[in-house]
Amino acid sequence: MSKPSKKDSPKGKHDPRNQVNDLTGREWVYFLNSMELEGGEPRIVTGEKLNELSEEEWAKFLAPVIDTLYPTSGKEAYAHHIRKKHPSPKPPQLMKRLIEFFTKKGGWVLDPFAGVGGTLLACSMTGRYGVGVDLSAEYLELYEQVSRELNLEPQKVYQGDARRLGEIFRGEDYLFDLILTDPPYGDMLSRKRTGERKKKTGSDAPTPFTDHRDDLGNMSPEAFYGALEEVITESLRFLKVKGYVLIFCKDMQPTAEHHNMIHADVVNRLMQIPNLRFRGYKIWYDKSLNLYPFGYPYAYVSNQLHQFILIFRKEPSDHPMP
Repeated sequence: MSKPSKKDSPKGKHDPRNQVNDLTGREWVYFLNSMELEGGEPRIVTGEKLNELSEEEWAKFLAPVIDTLYPTSGKEAYAHHIRKKHPSPKPPQLMKRLIEFFTKKGGWVLDPFAGVGGTLLACSMTGRYGVGVDLSAEYLELYEQVSRELNLEPQKVYQGDARRLGEIFRGEDYLFDLILTDPPYGDMLSRKRTGERKKKTGSDAPTPFTDHRDDLGNMSPEAFYGALEEVITESLRFLKVKGYVLIFCKDMQPTAEHHNMIHADVVNRLMQIPNLRFRGYKIWYDKSLNLYPFGYPYAYVSNQLHQFILIFRKEPSDHPMP
């Protein structure tokens, strides 16, 4: 009886084509996960009176990673069967968690890219007032459907271009405590799908948000960054001083031409806005996504299962900026 190769393991056999390491296919796939968590509880710190959280709850939120495994069926899915018609619906439970940290009950929250209303649903769940803006009447109608199915009071929504909030909000006196949003990232969704998106749709065909010419999701990268800066600049007119801006962002695979750390490009661009200060980020690790053996067995290709939640704050006009 021959002894097993030292390169084999209980997790499978080593592929002889693999010239990078001694890992099996299963071990390779696991390493590609962009998030690996270990370690103890975060230390407790105190903070300003931003919300109603206890010191323990505040400390827990300050952990750098939010890891979740939200169901996509049943009561706890919050009508995902409707919301999934949007290419990138955000879980209301996650948005609830963010809203509860950055606002108090009765606070006001703006989402200038409302989509199917993950932010707005969370406002209804937490006793906050939400206002959403989106180019797509279809997505806003889906949000209304979800609200009815969940028996939640619908929040105020407007169909329109968020670069023109002054026109959209004419006659209103909104003053928001928080801006919480997930922009459509340039032409990224117009590219061929791989991995999880291909599995869900059964096709590698692109899935743009809309076919609207003013949709940021249909713009070139440079046009996208300029339009996003316009939206955030306009939104700040309606945000109170020391109010926060939270923006979701997911990086892309690097290419020979660009590092594709989209979160860094977004921060660099938005830091040019007067009185908007970058305060750091949290990482959302979505454990409902599957790992795929990208690159196996030839080269490392990251499974991007996490997104950045970029955190900015509106500072007083006389506040010294870095």
